[in-house]
Amino acid sequence: MDYPCYSGTGCALLDLTKQFVMRLRILVPILAVAITGNIYSAVTLPMRTVFKGQDRFEQLVVRAKAENWKSLPIGERTATVGQAMVGTPYRSFTLEVDNRTESPSVNLIGLDCWTFFETALSFARMLDEPEENWTPARLLHYIEMDRYRDGECTGAYLSRLHYLEDWLYDNNRRGLVADLTRSLGGVSVPHSASEMSNGWRHYRYLVHNRALLRPLAQMENNVSSRPLYEIPKSRVAAIESRLRNGDIIGIVSRDGRRSSWRATSHVGLALRTSDGTLHFMHASAPRNFGRVVIDSRLSTYLYRYSSDTGILVAHPLR
Repeated sequence: MDYPCYSGTGCALLDLTKQFVMRLRILVPILAVAITGNIYSAVTLPMRTVFKGQDRFEQLVVRAKAENWKSLPIGERTATVGQAMVGTPYRSFTLEVDNRTESPSVNLIGLDCWTFFETALSFARMLDEPEENWTPARLLHYIEMDRYRDGECTGAYLSRLHYLEDWLYDNNRRGLVADLTRSLGGVSVPHSASEMSNGWRHYRYLVHNRALLRPLAQMENNVSSRPLYEIPKSRVAAIESRLRNGDIIGIVSRDGRRSSWRATSHVGLALRTSDGTLHFMHASAPRNFGRVVIDSRLSTYLYRYSSDTGILVAHPLR
């Protein structure tokens, strides 16, 4: 709600009132959760740190109610939420919200490729609940369920699923998504999860907690020990008809240091438009669009970069 303003003193008072109302909008659902005894201990940082974009959240909720998004199957619902976020600016490192404490977080003001797909999916899951539960606190719960190993944030940095192939393994194991990669013709490729160890200086948690580097390397070794399957990009056009709205599409690329090895490098959502074309919807980095976009046909997109070699596919189940 906007408030009229006619004088300097009045503006100051109205600004304070507006800030108070906005804070209540965030605090009331949190207090309600606490009163029912269903508080999530993982949210240990201030709400202003872990949740950004309250106005945008409320706009999505209004649309969800008006357009009855909850009636859609989970995949269609995820794609619909994703479409509603098209145009949101790209912002990197939005998951790095503190120097030491890990906590579920949402930033609807700026999204990167990972937070785009997981926010769309988590918001879609939230809509299965009664409308009174469509709150920031409940969205954070579904983010936690998706983003963290076994669905639990312990407050430790390494409880987060940092690699897309690790996310797929964990979420598939828990029955949240179905890994369709092999059934769609995926083949095993050599791979290595080492980007974070190599580029640790880009992550504020690692910069401020150098003792994490050794357990980080152990986690990466665990991820690298599992097979990675990709559908080669030369085969994607042939299987596009089997992909559905809201399927999570992970991009697999050549490892920059070893051309025969692979690493996951990007992620987005499948979106079939009214003409039947299967598009790649994603948060595109500043060097390209710099915002969430509905990009070209998926099989065409994969030939934009010679380093991209194929895809992995996850279908949301619940």
